[in-house]
Amino acid sequence: MLVIVAPGQGAQTPGFLTKWLELDSFASRFELLSQASGVDLVAHGTISDQETITDTSIAQPLLVASAIAVGRELLGDLLPDMLAGHSVGEIGAAALARVLDDTQAMALVAARGTRMAEAAALTRTGMSAVVAGDPPDVLSAIEATGCTAANNNGKGQIVAAGTLEQLEVLAANPPKRARVIPLKVAGAFHTVHMAPAIPHLETVAASMTTAAPHTLLVSNRDGQIVNNGAEYLARLISQITSPVRWDQCMATMAAAGVSGILELAPAGTLTGIAKRNLPGVELFNLNTPDQLGDARAFVTTHSSRESK
Repeated sequence: MLVIVAPGQGAQTPGFLTKWLELDSFASRFELLSQASGVDLVAHGTISDQETITDTSIAQPLLVASAIAVGRELLGDLLPDMLAGHSVGEIGAAALARVLDDTQAMALVAARGTRMAEAAALTRTGMSAVVAGDPPDVLSAIEATGCTAANNNGKGQIVAAGTLEQLEVLAANPPKRARVIPLKVAGAFHTVHMAPAIPHLETVAASMTTAAPHTLLVSNRDGQIVNNGAEYLARLISQITSPVRWDQCMATMAAAGVSGILELAPAGTLTGIAKRNLPGVELFNLNTPDQLGDARAFVTTHSSRESK
């Protein structure tokens, strides 16, 4: 049982696509994705610095384009048993599952990134990971500050989101046996602070045509498998103000009998979470094109599907 996962905002690092863009097939596809987004993603995947790629309007299309291009380079016509994306990674997963075509996915994420950046500019907000600690204690401490548990990533990490002042209070009063670590994101994503972005994204989505997922596709809202493309698109829009329940996504993977999880570049965040929460599942971080041979062998070993 193979699950392919796409990481969310904060996973990007300067130059993480430099080697990939040396592949002609990757470069051709990525250039088209870049054009569809209206953002120079080639520059941002190679020469842009950390501050630049932390900008929400850049980070989000960069990560989705990476998921799509790396995923297609790896899989070709093969479909994995299950796809899931964390936060903005859900849009990359939707494209790989053929709910949206690539152009639609990039148009949606470009609008998402821009509008969420605008919403974030209205109030000084951010996100911090609360690492370790007892989950009830962590959730209680987050609630006490007025923050939202915006990402529940299971055992070992829950992400708080709120104003910078609220996050400072949380950092000064961490839960027992826990650390509070600021994240490289520029806003309180998956909270009410993102509500101003919703109307425009609903308008963008209304013009899009969807298809039913061609494989099992997991939703961040509740970890459920969504079989209807229009419903999944609606969930993508509402998710920007709703917490990411990655804990429930992993529960769905476990219930389905996952044996291998491969994370698309820039990989490491979601496999790190899986290592703590899904013991015994084999993990693969696909970060550079010289890993493609081993990654394809991993796919062959764990996939139960035939090429379609």
